[in-house]
Amino acid sequence: MTCKGICVRYKAQKPVGTGRYASGQRRCQICEIFIKWEGLWCPCCGYRLRTKPRNLKYKAKLRARVEADSIEAKSATEVQPEVEEIAVKAKSKRKTAKTKTTKSKEKTPCKHCEKLFVYPDKHEKNCKKNPALLDASQDSESIAIKA
Repeated sequence: MTCKGICVRYKAQKPVGTGRYASGQRRCQICEIFIKWEGLWCPCCGYRLRTKPRNLKYKAKLRARVEADSIEAKSATEVQPEVEEIAVKAKSKRKTAKTKTTKSKEKTPCKHCEKLFVYPDKHEKNCKKNPALLDASQDSESIAIKA
């Protein structure tokens, strides 16, 4: 993967007032150039184009710019409050569906160890603190000792 010089046709000028990534420019690390290109891959060398900055300072700037643009777009449209109401209703429906599924499986504590289980009787048979199991394990240990 080497630069073939095709990328020079798509070379982008630095925008005034905004950042390169915010204005839609992408950077090729192999060609070391910012290009105006819609694809994910460089037309010249085939290397993956960067669409976001790597530096924390510029990442924060881009994030702030994107948030400002989205707030501006929200205030421009008057349909937005209706869309938000629909989204809130959908969220509440999802929450109620989740709570219904968790309530159907009530957990009860084990008699021996007090841990919560959906099927405590199944656990109690194999519980390490079950006195019946403790006696049985001690008897088997005394037989297993070699002389």
